[in-house]
Amino acid sequence: MSIYDTLNEPQREAVLHTDGPLLILAGAGSGKTRVLTHRIAYLIDEQGVNPWNILAITFTNKAAEEMRQRVDSLVSFGAESIWVSTFHSMCVRILRRFIDRLGYENRFTIYDTDDQKTLMKEVCRKVDIDTKVIRERSLLSAISSAKNEMIMPEEFELNVGGDFGQQKIAKAYREYEAQLKANNALDFDDLLVKTVQLLETQPDVLEYYQERFRYIMVDEYQDTNTVQFRLVSLLAGKYKNLCVVGDDDQSIYKFRGANIRNILDFEHEFSDARVIKLEQNYRSTGNILNAANGVISNNKGRKEKTLWTDNGEGEKVHLRQFDTAYDEAEFIAEDIKREVRNGAAYNDNAVLYRTNAQSRLFEEKFIAMNIPYKIVGGINFYARREIKDLLAYLKTVDNGRDDLAVRRIINVPKRGIGLTTINRIQESAAERGIGFYEALMAPEMIPGIGRSASKLESFAALIEYFKGRSEQESITDLLSEIIEKTGYVESLESEDKLDAEARKENIDELLNKAAAYEEDCQDRDEQATLSGFLEEVALVADIDSLDENQDYVVLMTLHSAKGLEFPHVYLAGMEDGLFPSYMTITSDDNEDLEEERRLCYVGITRAERELTLTCARRRMVRGETQYNKLSRFIKEIPVELIETGSRKIEDKTEIPVQNTYSHAKQAFRAQPFAAQFGSYGSGTAGGTGKAAGKQSFSALQKGSQLTAEKGGKLSYGVGDRVRHVKFGEGTVLDIKEGGRDYEVTVEFDGAGVRKMFAMFAKLVKVS
Repeated sequence: MSIYDTLNEPQREAVLHTDGPLLILAGAGSGKTRVLTHRIAYLIDEQGVNPWNILAITFTNKAAEEMRQRVDSLVSFGAESIWVSTFHSMCVRILRRFIDRLGYENRFTIYDTDDQKTLMKEVCRKVDIDTKVIRERSLLSAISSAKNEMIMPEEFELNVGGDFGQQKIAKAYREYEAQLKANNALDFDDLLVKTVQLLETQPDVLEYYQERFRYIMVDEYQDTNTVQFRLVSLLAGKYKNLCVVGDDDQSIYKFRGANIRNILDFEHEFSDARVIKLEQNYRSTGNILNAANGVISNNKGRKEKTLWTDNGEGEKVHLRQFDTAYDEAEFIAEDIKREVRNGAAYNDNAVLYRTNAQSRLFEEKFIAMNIPYKIVGGINFYARREIKDLLAYLKTVDNGRDDLAVRRIINVPKRGIGLTTINRIQESAAERGIGFYEALMAPEMIPGIGRSASKLESFAALIEYFKGRSEQESITDLLSEIIEKTGYVESLESEDKLDAEARKENIDELLNKAAAYEEDCQDRDEQATLSGFLEEVALVADIDSLDENQDYVVLMTLHSAKGLEFPHVYLAGMEDGLFPSYMTITSDDNEDLEEERRLCYVGITRAERELTLTCARRRMVRGETQYNKLSRFIKEIPVELIETGSRKIEDKTEIPVQNTYSHAKQAFRAQPFAAQFGSYGSGTAGGTGKAAGKQSFSALQKGSQLTAEKGGKLSYGVGDRVRHVKFGEGTVLDIKEGGRDYEVTVEFDGAGVRKMFAMFAKLVKVS
């Protein structure tokens, strides 16, 4: 029996179609990795393609490693010659060989997010940008967006016109790029951009890689941005044997620059493209898939497909609504405990949410109930202080032009080299047009350096010693020697002995990482290099730290969950205003809501056997109590697929889960207008007839008096329509005295129920 006989018909069709452009629309859990790996095996075993001529690209190291392992198990000969890589790793390999053509040294440094922020602070000081007005993060985001569209500083400047804010960004962009070049460093966007520039400006390099990669396969194509599309198009330009696999319904990274048009318009870009749909799901039960289909079918900008499965219907989707977010977290923790008592493992469960801030309550509950958990999206191991310090030593040894790395460690551990000395070195280097490290190598040339010269000489001699040792020692031994000769651990212990223990454990883990890297290189028959180690560390993604063999509950955002699967998934915070967010609801751009809906689809399809949706009537957000409606995405799930425990669902548009607040609000609205204001003869909560009327009238009089004391009368009352500058229009539900101001409760049309103080809300009555 052939290995290809195990494929279903569309999968087999995709594997056997080897020549020309091919788009595989692969729904969630439809076996796309299986198709890609079998396609590689078919090219080699049946078509006689040289493994050297095959390139497979994906987005995460985890996915690349999984694909590599599967290819190795299928292909008996030459599997090691196939490039199975992420976009960024592939670009680094190309640039390490040819970046000198663009004026960089091959031992360039890759800057992570923290490095970029540090550099941008210096850029802002240099070009006189007030970071209280324009944040470093905003500048870096604008620059990243420009790079994703292949817009360089010169073109950016031409496009800004008379916009003062954009002119500031253009100025920062130009200086940021100049500083990167001076430091012989690239950020993550540069890895892609510089590779495209290299291929576009160096015909012989382009010819080499076009001949090398005659068959190209790209996974998760819906997540590609403009520069990635350009890169793939260049590489496939000669032979056109480009196979892309993706699912437009799972395109959720617009905020990172992903362009959904790349997959939606594939047939337009490649007119002779073949399109094959994979719709059979092997992961989830029928009820879960039908819930996902029900939600995503409301999107207009998509390619039509419907997931189905042979796994049976399974349990209905569980829906639970709670008074508060605290109650929601308590239920999920107790439910997980119950499942574990019944034989489940902790790692069978994942809690997914829209924003990182939602994790706090779950953490508190899990700790209180002794539930092991791991947050994906927390502090990255490589962002810890002691790890960044030691990596900065290695970067300085590998690339002396990296000013950021040199400045980080010049006084770590403390050597008596103060900020004044560092600034004088920097100024001298800038005046002479040389790098920071080159300047401190000759301290006698630095004006006003005085007695610090000997300290600089000592530091430079230490780095030069390490550089010499790096040619003779393994990376692990070099790192150990740096730790020993600098006295780094002793300096940690002198600061805080208790804290030092945890930091020493992290340092040991870094040594383990170095040893593992060297072992991997040995297994692949490759040379372990310091540049290679730093590259691998720089490209690691947070999701790569997820160990599926460890027994803990996973907490993560929906964006982080893509590509993963769990027996039981809890989707928390399913409320309008949170998911989808109020900004999405109030936006005029329907594409934003469609992306949120795709995110919901991704969350639902992470579940294999059980899916629980939870929401709260009220939750605290940024110190403000919010009353939110049930998420519109829940209402898009066919009602017959949902169970709410003891209560039966009778109307899909109004899930009949007990909601005291909603009932009270409806009762208030049902009263005659006069009764709402306590007129004589009307029943109210405070009493009946005239007594109740007098009580309400008295309260209104008191309210008017308080308003006058606060400097003026409110222009609106309960029941009036008002407008807020941020949340739009809504109806006033309640007005209460709140110390020096009134607490106003408003139900906004798009943003749900909000409580706010009148003085700050600046609500305007809508006539």
